[in-house]
Amino acid sequence: MSYPLTGLQDRVAVVTGAGRMRSIGRAIAVELARAGCDVVVTGTGRGLEHRPADEVEADWRDIESVAEEVRALGRRALPVVCDVSDEASVDALLARVVDELGRVDVVVNNAAASRGPDRLPVLEVPVEAWDRVMAVNLRGTFLMTRAFGRRLVEQGEGGSIVNISSIGGKLSGPGTAAYSASKAGVQSLTSSAAKELGRHRIRVNAICPGVTETSRLDDQDTDTWQAYVAANLPLGRAGTPQEVAATAVFLASDQAGWVTGQSWNVDGGQLTVR
Repeated sequence: MSYPLTGLQDRVAVVTGAGRMRSIGRAIAVELARAGCDVVVTGTGRGLEHRPADEVEADWRDIESVAEEVRALGRRALPVVCDVSDEASVDALLARVVDELGRVDVVVNNAAASRGPDRLPVLEVPVEAWDRVMAVNLRGTFLMTRAFGRRLVEQGEGGSIVNISSIGGKLSGPGTAAYSASKAGVQSLTSSAAKELGRHRIRVNAICPGVTETSRLDDQDTDTWQAYVAANLPLGRAGTPQEVAATAVFLASDQAGWVTGQSWNVDGGQLTVR
């Protein structure tokens, strides 16, 4: 006997930052399609020079490849290049979604700045690196929540916003000041938005992944990550993008209809007290 999730059939979901081959965003887009959603897939339109070797070898075409996966599941897909840190770009995305798909029901704010020169002791972080992380991770989540939240209120049928944060926003480790602060900000924004939008039957939650097998782990060698996992994760392994995606699909479903304002850790047990 199965126990299917409900409330997602023929809904329209928007997933930002979903173009990378080994990514949480891609997995969320595909699993929402598997659950019955038509999916808007956004990304920055990375050129070949900004793609890892395995994507180039696989002829991976960023959001276009993810859109093909969505269509293969029998759902409509709309790939759109969007800079979530830019207000005009977000407004243009909303206009196109409404024009081509007619509505929006689920918004997943997954886009995040890649690791870069912000990963330094706080006294050494360049201002431009700080600003870049904040622009994408926090400002982008705010702009998407504001624009698409307004549309959800206008539709008057409720909806779900899922923000992809990180346990980094709770751990706030050394060398991650900008990233950790931005993700803590996402968690605070989630709480405020949930309290404001609940009367419109719009639920707002955050997922805080831990170490997950994506291209974000490429900045350190496998042995380093394995040692970190062994020392810090009770389940003894990194998570998969699909495991994070399953949580996102649940939070968007009817079965999570009484869950809002939460920042859930999906991290193999690394954080167990908050």
